[in-house]
Amino acid sequence: MDCNGCNPQLIPPSSSNAYKLLLQALSQIPIHHYALATAFAALSFLYCFLEIHFFRDLFTGFSGSPVEFTYNSSSEIYDAIVSKCRILQGRYSVTPWLSSPHLQTVFLNFFGNPPIFKYKRQLFTTSDGGTIALDWVTYSDVSDSDVHVDGVTKDDEFTPIVVVIPGLTSDSSSAYLKHLAYNTAKHGWKVVISNHRGLGGVSITSDCFYNAGWTEDARTVVNYVHKENPRAPLFLIGTSIGANILIKYLGEDGENIPVAGAVAVCSPWDLLIGDRFITRKRVQKFYDKALAIGLTGYAKLHQPHFTRLANWEGIEKSVSVRDFDNHATRIVGKYESVDTYYRRCSSSIYVPSVSIPLLCISALDDPLCTREAIPWDECRANKNIVLATIKHGGHLAFFEGITGSSLWWVRASNEFLDVLLSSKYMHVQKKISAPNKLLDSAIDQGPYVNVTEDGMVAASNNEEEIHVKQDTHDDGHEKVKEENKQDELVTKTESGDSTCISKTASTHNPAPLDVIAPFKRYVGQLSRQNRWSIWLLVYIAINTSWPLVGSALYIVFRKRLRGSGGSVRR
Repeated sequence: MDCNGCNPQLIPPSSSNAYKLLLQALSQIPIHHYALATAFAALSFLYCFLEIHFFRDLFTGFSGSPVEFTYNSSSEIYDAIVSKCRILQGRYSVTPWLSSPHLQTVFLNFFGNPPIFKYKRQLFTTSDGGTIALDWVTYSDVSDSDVHVDGVTKDDEFTPIVVVIPGLTSDSSSAYLKHLAYNTAKHGWKVVISNHRGLGGVSITSDCFYNAGWTEDARTVVNYVHKENPRAPLFLIGTSIGANILIKYLGEDGENIPVAGAVAVCSPWDLLIGDRFITRKRVQKFYDKALAIGLTGYAKLHQPHFTRLANWEGIEKSVSVRDFDNHATRIVGKYESVDTYYRRCSSSIYVPSVSIPLLCISALDDPLCTREAIPWDECRANKNIVLATIKHGGHLAFFEGITGSSLWWVRASNEFLDVLLSSKYMHVQKKISAPNKLLDSAIDQGPYVNVTEDGMVAASNNEEEIHVKQDTHDDGHEKVKEENKQDELVTKTESGDSTCISKTASTHNPAPLDVIAPFKRYVGQLSRQNRWSIWLLVYIAINTSWPLVGSALYIVFRKRLRGSGGSVRR
């Protein structure tokens, strides 16, 4: 067929010509249209990556979301306390320009809009020689007025006191703690932030450090504050890792605690689940890296101790929290593995033993403490616990208002404690003696048992050393502990998974070593703890050995009877 006469427009173009035509067409599009498309794609990606919910809140008129509660059906704490809290029974609305858990968390750590005030520092010396910075705030520190506030005078010995346990690598200078301290003190209460050892600008003066399960410092500070202020109601607030320590402490001591009520905010609950969660997504890995940087910075502040006690090369190379725990916490804490440390220090296993009113606040979108670790059933089974979960809030943020100048959880915590204070459901300590856990032995538990005399020395004060003592009773009489028997008195204090050993020089002559005394104490302790078991073993022993013993007695007495009978006949 001859195509010489064919119309050239009907001949289909080749593939190369088609691409050339497409490129020519694309080149005709203005460059700013490409910029807008690129910006839209980037914003869409960030909107999903940062889990922003601005448009969702916009469609609902920024009405916020209600607080969901998990509690026991017969809980008097919910019926009499939480149900009367206006803030908890209301709705939480996120600051519009912070409609993302990541934006809230990052903004809190880098900006936070903290109020401006000054703490009053007290250096507290523990029995092992450690130094804890206690930063106090009262109403007079945040206001120039000396009048009554809600019926409470600022210097009244009955003024309630709130002891705050900070989060990981946080101290009293953190923005969220300043929000909490300022608003609580403005309410007329006294606030003391118990900084972890080595934080708050204080050097480490002993080989006892803190970790996620270190409850001994919280116990010691609470007992000290209660001793110095016996008439003041005492409350506890723990945040993040501090919340984990708080719940673990409450579960360890049960009713034997001088605390009237407590609030746990953004607790990790299960450290093992949290470890898996923080490495699951790319955005979580940023937090993991940031926390690792904070921990390595903490270690560098106290390098002489960590160089001697842990794997310093591994600490310097740590790029995650698990790396740091593997090279530092696991080694100095004598844990078999990092998972062992996480399991033993998780507060979720102590939830059933909490015996005081406890409000737990968690955000379901928390980028650090996943909702998967929340012990829902355990909280529901305990009548003393009310779990409040909010759809949004981030980690310790919960910004509210157009300017984001306040934190919702701070107001909710203060209201809960205020209502609890005016009720009859405040916990009252039933025992005075310290917990028996202090005398237990756990070789593979607890941090830093090495004994040394070198290292960094903190600024000392003239306060008297506070020693944790334990009174034991037997048949109504008090047992007095013998002290200063040896040249060096080794004092061991334990708290669950926490161990600390210190040496103190004695000024008395050494007493002879009694090798039988430990055996006597062991037998006495065994007999008291297992009395029924011992009697059961005695019963079983008599029954099993009676045939042999009875036969032997029969033979002996039969010979004697024959002998006596023969003499009579003679």
